Order: sequence, then C-alpha cells, then structure tokens
Amino acid sequence: MEGASFGAGRAGAALDPVSFARRPQTLLRVASWVFSIAVFGPIVNEGYVNADSGPELRCVFNGNAGACRFAVALGLGAFLACAAFLLLDVRFQQISSVRDRRRAVLLDLGFSGLWSFLWFVGFCFLTNQWQRTAPGPGATQAGDAARAAIAFSFFSVLSWVALTVKALQRFRLGTDMSLFATEQLSAGADQAYPGYPVGSGVEGTETYQSPPFTETLDTSPKGYQVPAY
Repeated sequence: MEGASFGAGRAGAALDPVSFARRPQTLLRVASWVFSIAVFGPIVNEGYVNADSGPELRCVFNGNAGACRFAVALGLGAFLACAAFLLLDVRFQQISSVRDRRRAVLLDLGFSGLWSFLWFVGFCFLTNQWQRTAPGPGATQAGDAARAAIAFSFFSVLSWVALTVKALQRFRLGTDMSLFATEQLSAGADQAYPGYPVGSGVEGTETYQSPPFTETLDTSPKGYQVPAY
C-alpha cells in the first residue's frame, strides 16, 4: 500500500467494512477463532470418559489429564487472542502514533509465532497420546471428539503460521514518513528558497577593501647600526 504505515493508511480514515472483511488477515483470524472452538469444545464436552475401574472421569487421550488440559488451555488462549487481535485490527487505522503501530505489529508477530509453535507441540502431543490409547468403550465413545481435536489442531498450526507471515510482512512494510510529512511539505511547497543576491553584472572598485594588515616592515629599525667589517 503506497503511503501506508505498517499496512494501514492515514490515521483517522474511515474503515470500509466490506474491504476489511475480505482481507486475508481478517479471514485467517476468523478461521483460527473457529478452529480453536473446534479443539477445546469437543474435549470439554466429550473428552472425559468413565474409567473402567471406577466412576471417575479420565481424559480420553490415554488417560493423560495433562493432554486434555493443555489442549483446552491452548484453544481458549487462541479463542481470546483472536477476538482481541480482531478488535485491534479494527482500531489499528485510528492509531496515529508510529511507535504504537509498531508495537502492535510486533505484539501480533510475537504472539502468532509463539502460538504457532504451541499448536504444533499440541498437535504432536495429542496425536502421540491418542495412538497410545487402548481400545475400549471410552475410546469408542469419545473417538470422534479426539480425532476432531487432533485435526483442528493441525489446521490451527497452518492458520497461525499464516498469521505470523502476514504480521512479518506488515512489519517489513514499515512506515512511509511522507504520510506524516504531507502537511508540512504542502505548506511550504509554494515558498521559494531564498536565492543569492543578484548583482548588476558590473563589478565596482568600491566593493574592494584594503587588506587588514597594511603595516610595512621596517628593515632598518632605529638604534641599530650595521657593523663595518
């Protein structure tokens, strides 16, 4: 975007809802938001099944409660982060400070990169625990929920990596300083620079002055006589 600052134009410009909704970054945030619900939702509803040895509930992923807790925490964090960053994207056009815009883009870049890594870890962790889960009534009952959580964890890796790339592109765009100096330049555009005084083309002798040191050296100072040989 020509004349833009970190992917956005002049501060205070009106936001076009249609163009904002069609932006790849907006679509990726909405997709990541939906994927996060598809991860923690099935685990919260169907991820805990009755144990074979008693009435207590156990995590469907090989009975590892840490796997269920990690997936739920990761999904909830992504859910809240997508909502927060989507609101930040809406308000980003109104941020007039270049420093604040840079901080917002860096926050987006850092968080997206971190969550991409965590989603990859979560996908590998859930897949490993599901492969170790012994067949049984509980695994059959919650099998669809477990497979859905694993699948959407993989999709979340892709969406958050794409968000990281988009944030990196925005950061590399930087700031076009002419966007903030337009008013100053337009104000002084009609003012000509003061030029050198133009003379008549005829040099006069009155313009010259005698040199500052006009004293003549006395080669024969008083009181001094040349010795005769």
